[in-house]
Amino acid sequence: MTSSNLQQVFQEALAAPTEEVVVEEIVVKKEANVDNLIYRMVEMASYLYHLNIQANLISLNIEGANHLTVSEFLKEEYKQHLCDFNRLAEKVRSMDYLMPMCQKGLMGSYKSFKTTKSYDARESMITYIRNLEDCGFKGKDLYDTAREVGAPDIEVCVAQIVGNLFDTAGKLKACLR
Repeated sequence: MTSSNLQQVFQEALAAPTEEVVVEEIVVKKEANVDNLIYRMVEMASYLYHLNIQANLISLNIEGANHLTVSEFLKEEYKQHLCDFNRLAEKVRSMDYLMPMCQKGLMGSYKSFKTTKSYDARESMITYIRNLEDCGFKGKDLYDTAREVGAPDIEVCVAQIVGNLFDTAGKLKACLR
């Protein structure tokens, strides 16, 4: 590729109609519009990324008689969280918006994530379950916003993610009882 071709590619990229969601500048209101939908999608994607990391670290650090079983289960779950994150992020991009460009921006898109404060298996699992359910309820709100905006593809995507989250929470709660 010659420098003139490369320059043309950069100029075309600069002219693209893509918008970046800047968390600090967006005020989410109750009204259903595309900007609020995108903001909520980025927020939920951030939550899913947090869940991916949390499940991965719990899987690595969990100890006890059922280590192998729980670790393998969580391994599948953190892969699913990453898959769900990518699906939602691709929907954001398909609507001609940008995701945060770095981990700090992504992680900062959802600041209320409950962190695990203990290496105790039960305590860390309870925190993870609460996060799964919180993210699921956040997804239900996102689903409603997608419906109001008229985005059936987002509704379907989010409904599947919400199902994954509550299925996982239910299975883990059954194990802890």
